[in-house]
Amino acid sequence: MKAQKPISGKNSAKKPKKSELRREAILQHAMALFDRHGFANTSLDDIARETGVKREALYYYFKNRAEILLSIIRPQSEALVEGLRAVIDSDADARTKLYRAIKNHLARFDSDCLEMTISLREVYLDDTNGVRAEMDQTWRRYEGMWTRIIASGQASGEFAQCGEPKMIAFAILGMCNWLARWYDPRKSVSVEQLIETYFEIVANGVVRSSGAGGRRKPPSGQSDLLAPIRPAKQLAVRTTARTRYAQRR
Repeated sequence: MKAQKPISGKNSAKKPKKSELRREAILQHAMALFDRHGFANTSLDDIARETGVKREALYYYFKNRAEILLSIIRPQSEALVEGLRAVIDSDADARTKLYRAIKNHLARFDSDCLEMTISLREVYLDDTNGVRAEMDQTWRRYEGMWTRIIASGQASGEFAQCGEPKMIAFAILGMCNWLARWYDPRKSVSVEQLIETYFEIVANGVVRSSGAGGRRKPPSGQSDLLAPIRPAKQLAVRTTARTRYAQRR
């Protein structure tokens, strides 16, 4: 349940200034426009018109469109990092930390869905080098913390040695981040259900156990279904993966 805002009175917080309310209104309208049309297709004129002010008035609060975007995504990104840091610093076992890490990421879609959607759609950062430079540093810290959780769990024997920690961390983050593409808080599925489902997939998988021997593994770690096409495409796939990784870094 969301906390109620204090009612005006002796012991309540000071009433926000008109300039603070206007700045917040600009951000809220910008968020809605970015969500509907994308950052690249939203102009300052659009934001000013939606807010009910002249374009020139926007410069009193923000230097440019990129600063508006950064003001939207920075708080959510920092909150994700701080939340995950608390998870890592706890005395919980690796399995519990993994659950809490997923919860820290997905739970923010409950109360701040629009902000999270904007924050996780990297397409909005393509035209804003300054925004990308700052966010890249933040996301690298976040990704590094996820990698530490996986590496720690593998070292303790709680997690399977099914791949490099960074690769596994990126796979989980990719699944979590895709929520920004399809999740609608007005639908029946709740964030709580998503957290439980995502953790179940990560912790126990989708394929049923084959019995006492544990989960069935394909020969040599490869799927028979992919065997006919793998030799012809293996080199191209590896080259593409290296290229994409180099571009990301």
